[in-house]
Order: sequence, then C-alpha cells, then structure tokens
Amino acid sequence: MTNRIVQLALAAMLAATATTALARGDDVRIGVNTPYVPMEYQKPDGSLTGFDIDLGNALCKQAELNCTWVEQSWNGIIPGLQARRFDAIMSSMTINDERRKQLLFSEPYIVPPSAWFVPADSPISQPTADQLQGKTVGVQRGTVQDDYVSETLGDVVDVKRYANADDVVLDLDVGRLDAAFFDYPTGLSALLEPEDKDYKSIGDKMTEPKKYFGEGFGIAFRKRDQALADRFNAALAELKDNGTYDRIYAKYFGDEQTATD
Repeated sequence: MTNRIVQLALAAMLAATATTALARGDDVRIGVNTPYVPMEYQKPDGSLTGFDIDLGNALCKQAELNCTWVEQSWNGIIPGLQARRFDAIMSSMTINDERRKQLLFSEPYIVPPSAWFVPADSPISQPTADQLQGKTVGVQRGTVQDDYVSETLGDVVDVKRYANADDVVLDLDVGRLDAAFFDYPTGLSALLEPEDKDYKSIGDKMTEPKKYFGEGFGIAFRKRDQALADRFNAALAELKDNGTYDRIYAKYFGDEQTATD
C-alpha cells in the first residue's frame, strides 16, 4: 500500500470515527427559535413548550440521547449549527433545495401548509395580485413565506419583514398591515383561536410550489452527521408506530387537520 493510499484510508477512518462518536454521544444540543406558537414558545415560568419541543424531547428519549435546548435567533440559527453552538436544529424549519445545499435533514416530521390571514372586515377576499395591489403584507424574515411573497408579489405589495411572528401580529393588530402570510398552525393559534373573531383566513392553504414550500418541517444537522440524523429518523418511526406522535399532535392541534405527517 502506498503512502497516499494509507493517508486516504486513515482520513476515512477518522471521519467515520468522528461521525459515529457524535451520533453515539449522550449529549445533544438542539437549537430553537422562539416564540412560534404552537410549535415552540415559552411558558410563563420561562420553560420551553410546544409541538416541536414535546416531539423533540420524545425523540431524544426514544433515541436514548440526553438533549438540551439552545435558544437562538432565526437569522443566526444555521450559522449557529455550523459553528457547533448546537448539534441539530428543531425549529419548524422547512426542508427545501436551497437549505439542502448546506444542511442534512431528517425525514419530515410534519407538513404544514401556509395560509393568508386578514382582518375580519377586510375587503380582501382572495390573495390575488389584483386584490393585494398596493397592500402591506407582513411575514417573518427569512422564512419560506418571506421568499414566496417577496419573489411572487414583491412588485405588487409592500413586504414588511419581522424577526418573529409575534411582531407581525402586533402590527396587524394596530392596522400597520393589511395581511399576514404564516404557516397555518401559527396563524391559527395567533389569530383565529380560541374564538377570536377579529381575523379570518382567506384563499386556499398552500403547499405548492415546492420551490417555496418545500417538503415539510425537518430536523437539520451538519452535513457530516448522517449517523445522528439516522438515529433521529429511527426514533421518529418508532414514535409513530407506538402512538406517541399522535398523542403529541392531538395535544397541540386536536382534530384540526393543520398538517400531515
């Protein structure tokens, strides 16, 4: 065996060892951006809760991993993963081709549509270019909803981008926005529940085109951490088989078909 071949073999062994060591470690840090009701948010005592948090904790228990959550702003969440501030992202992140260029994703764990929301007395009945002409639309910065509105309606509407969904709702409440575009579970929770009659959802719930709306929410990992992704995928399949996934889904969404798994 030549020296070159030996060097390549050693490099491959080291790479495999590093990946396996991370996958088999007991401690895994998961990055999350809050608030994002009902997916991930804080209780009054400051502890984290929500669909992603409960499912993430169940996945970690099933996979026999000791997980901790690391809060991170949305704009910094992918750089935080690449800088090793945490080992995974579980924060309602849509799987799409653009993100696949730099991230490895788990299987989708939920597939929520996006939807338009307007005040109940709004004259906007459909989210068409004609009806939205000259209107102001709020989105969370850097989301698939931001991409869709900016690229398909950016020359028709005034797009206002916010750090989080709560800030969008605040400006909608005081009349600075004519409409908001959210993933449906977030809009449902923030604007329509429990009996808020001030807002309504208009138009069809959207999952196409996949260029914008992707394949659903997935857990993101660094590209090299395939073994860790495999471990989460196996745990997700087991939670679906034993009924845990359905119980967590029902806790946050009840019978509402806000998404498909």
